[in-house]
Amino acid sequence: MTGLTIVVASADAERFRTALMMALAHNALGGSCRVFLQERAVALLSGDDAGDYAATGLPGQAAMLGDALDAGVAVIGCQAGLALIGAQADGFDSRIGWAGMVSLLQTLNEDRLVVV
Repeated sequence: MTGLTIVVASADAERFRTALMMALAHNALGGSCRVFLQERAVALLSGDDAGDYAATGLPGQAAMLGDALDAGVAVIGCQAGLALIGAQADGFDSRIGWAGMVSLLQTLNEDRLVVV
C-alpha cells in the first residue's frame, strides 16, 4: 500500500482532527502515514478538545494524537513553527519528530501527499 503524508497547513483544530482520522484509518488499512504540522499548526500538538466530543463518545484531539503515535504514525512538527509559537521541542511528546518542509518533501518517495 502506498504511504500517505498529510500536511496540516494552519492552526485549525478541525483540520488537525481530520488529519489524525485519515492517518489512523490509513494505518488501520496497513499503510504507513506521516502527519506534518506546518508553522503555527505546531501549537495544535499541545491542545485538546475532549470536552467538545466527550458527550458523543468521540475521543478528543489529545487522545487521537496519542493513538496515532502509539500506532506508529510519524507525527512531525515544523522546526520554524516552534519559534513562531515560542516553544521548545522538549516540551512535547518525545515521539514527535521535528523537521522542515524541505526535508519532508525530500523524503516523500512514493507517498501520496494531502494538504488539509
